[in-house]
Amino acid sequence: MLHYAHLLVGNPRLGRELAPYLKTTCGPGIPTLIIHIDMDAFYASVEERDNPSLVGKPVIVGGSAEGRGVVAAANYEARKFGVHSAMAAARAKRLCPHAVLLKPRIDYYASVARQIREIFEQFTPLVEPLSLDEAFLDATGCEALFGPSAEIGRQIKQRIRAELRLVASVGVAPNKFVAKIASDFQKPDGFVVVSPGEIQAFLDPLPIGRLWGVGKVTGQVFERLAIRTIGQLRQMPPERLNDLFGSSGEHYWRLAHGIDDRRVVPDREAKSISNETTFAEDISDMEVLRACLVDLVEQVARRLRSHNNKGRTVELKVRFADFKTISRSLTLAEPTSITQELLDAGVELLTKRLPSRHLPVRLLGFGVNKLDDSGSSQQQLFDQPDRERHQELDRVADQITAKFGKLAIHRGARLDKGHD
Repeated sequence: MLHYAHLLVGNPRLGRELAPYLKTTCGPGIPTLIIHIDMDAFYASVEERDNPSLVGKPVIVGGSAEGRGVVAAANYEARKFGVHSAMAAARAKRLCPHAVLLKPRIDYYASVARQIREIFEQFTPLVEPLSLDEAFLDATGCEALFGPSAEIGRQIKQRIRAELRLVASVGVAPNKFVAKIASDFQKPDGFVVVSPGEIQAFLDPLPIGRLWGVGKVTGQVFERLAIRTIGQLRQMPPERLNDLFGSSGEHYWRLAHGIDDRRVVPDREAKSISNETTFAEDISDMEVLRACLVDLVEQVARRLRSHNNKGRTVELKVRFADFKTISRSLTLAEPTSITQELLDAGVELLTKRLPSRHLPVRLLGFGVNKLDDSGSSQQQLFDQPDRERHQELDRVADQITAKFGKLAIHRGARLDKGHD
């Protein structure tokens, strides 16, 4: 194992090729080590790094001076005024009229995210990106090379700061659930390590809302039961939780006990690629939802192309204010990784396949499955020239952002205009 781990240093491509071997050689006796990395106010932090005059000022990425569009990101100075992502720009401007509003440079942020991922892959090939600014890493078995688990997380955090002048919050734990909570625990610039023996002591005092899946409606049920902390929930019999919440009861019980068996799945091995965002406030404005969908689709499309993958089935996931979650899917004529085709399908699902009258939206997700990495493509007689044009646009955009970063081109119609 150590012999192969040495080969990973400075050679991410070889690491990805060895990933299946590394997973099988870790063995059941080696404790799982999961690291969750979450970049602090990523879009805004990149802008502050590139323009130091912005430091100390409230910065909002997204929207326009006229109040159109939605907020893509806000730095911590702006958040003090109640501004958050997915908020209508008009409201953000009312809350913080002296904020600096910047047009998003999503493709440039993606190029920075690739640099961050290169640092991850110096430590482990098992990297599961959740979005441009967030990822899970499986560093199981790597302690012999890089030191104790806390040291691995600290090295990654320090290298991001030293090489890219950006700040990451890091959580290190035995599983995904605990690692994600740990990374958020001391934001910004957080660093929290939870060892296997500390899981319950770490989780028990936390509010019940920290559990994945506990929203306003579920939270009200727990409030009526005087269950306010994870520790209190942990004392409830699983049968009682099942009576109250059905199949979700077991889910809450497992998380309250710090149980999460999901493994880190790199894009290369994934059967589907998806991304989702949970809004700080429920969203009812369709323009805001569509603008958020644009960002989700672009990230998924970029990840597909980076692994030479295409997908044939597009899926939209929507969680409403009452926590009811539905999904809608659409099968395309052929597999694709073309951003515009995926976006067209996503917009159709969002605008035409949801209930005509529905509650505000709490979570929005977009994914592509039935992946195909064969590189083959059927010929479409009537729209092939148009498809080739969009393929070329994606190819050029990917090349330019990968090579030049700051000079990257990006789509003209984005968060302030929606899809056209």
